[in-house]
Amino acid sequence: MNYKIRFPLILFIGFQLITISGYPQEKTGISTTATPTTAINVATDPLPSWNEANAKRSIIDFVTKTTTKGSTDFVPVADRIACFDNDGTLWTEMPLPFQLYFMIARIKAMAPQHPEWKNTQPYKGILEDDLKSALAGGNKALLDLMIPAFSGMSANEFDKTVKDWMATSTHPKTGKHYNEMVYQPMLELLNYLRENGYKTFIVSGGDIDFMRVWAEQAYGIPPYQVVGSSFKSKYDTSLASPAIIKLPEFSFNDDKLGKPVGIYEHIGMRPVFTAGNSDGDYGMMLYTTTGSGPRFGMYVHHTDSLREYYYDRQSGLAKLDKGLDDAAKYHWLIVDMKTDLKKIYPFDK
Repeated sequence: MNYKIRFPLILFIGFQLITISGYPQEKTGISTTATPTTAINVATDPLPSWNEANAKRSIIDFVTKTTTKGSTDFVPVADRIACFDNDGTLWTEMPLPFQLYFMIARIKAMAPQHPEWKNTQPYKGILEDDLKSALAGGNKALLDLMIPAFSGMSANEFDKTVKDWMATSTHPKTGKHYNEMVYQPMLELLNYLRENGYKTFIVSGGDIDFMRVWAEQAYGIPPYQVVGSSFKSKYDTSLASPAIIKLPEFSFNDDKLGKPVGIYEHIGMRPVFTAGNSDGDYGMMLYTTTGSGPRFGMYVHHTDSLREYYYDRQSGLAKLDKGLDDAAKYHWLIVDMKTDLKKIYPFDK
């Protein structure tokens, strides 16, 4: 395939190189050292799926003091920007990132038009359900899969492809559609922030066009408030009906140190509130909390192997190591999924 490719030497697109392995046994996470003071009225509880613990009180305390006129930490409405990572922060990302499942489905659907793929990696591995062999080629293999999955079609065609996949595909553990695998506590947090004048954005290493298709329905975040990695596009007027065409040329990697750049280029303002779940979000967390005035950084720590998954320091996928080490230094909140959250998904009892 003679694709025109320009891409960073290290390309992760939000989920890094995949390590095919099991997961550690469940453990207990760490908690924040913050000391919140705001009382919670049970009758008007904005975060009912959160346990009455330090994490919940820290969030409510911050929102209260930044939105109360006369408070020394008051933040004007125009400056209330909140940014959230997507994979592992707003929805599940295990056993594989959902975008990778989409890529696999696309390769299999396109295979009849590419008989050469039966004998060519990484496509051969995908068609034989041998993911380890498919991804043995590292970043190049991942990009070879992404190019046909995410480009070579109009924007409208791509949108329909994603919608159809969301409507028909289900998660291997729960049997639920992928857009049902969102975290109920985070939905409540998003709504709580918006009710208090915060504008909520997704800032993810995932493909921006992939997320824009379903983000508003899932999270209440409109397409123009989604920041992500992207392929280049062009407006083709030679067609009978001019259209945006997605090109097989990588444009921007919105991961790690790329996230602050993505925020700057798409939003133009430093966030006041940021949430992530891995070291891929470290740059965004640092960018947020080293700004002047009141700032809030929050990591979702995956400590619940029974209701969801356990992973952190040793995970080849979405590793959370440096973030845990530096949480106290930068006063980042660590949300322990096992102890801080009453429920994980909207469909949980």
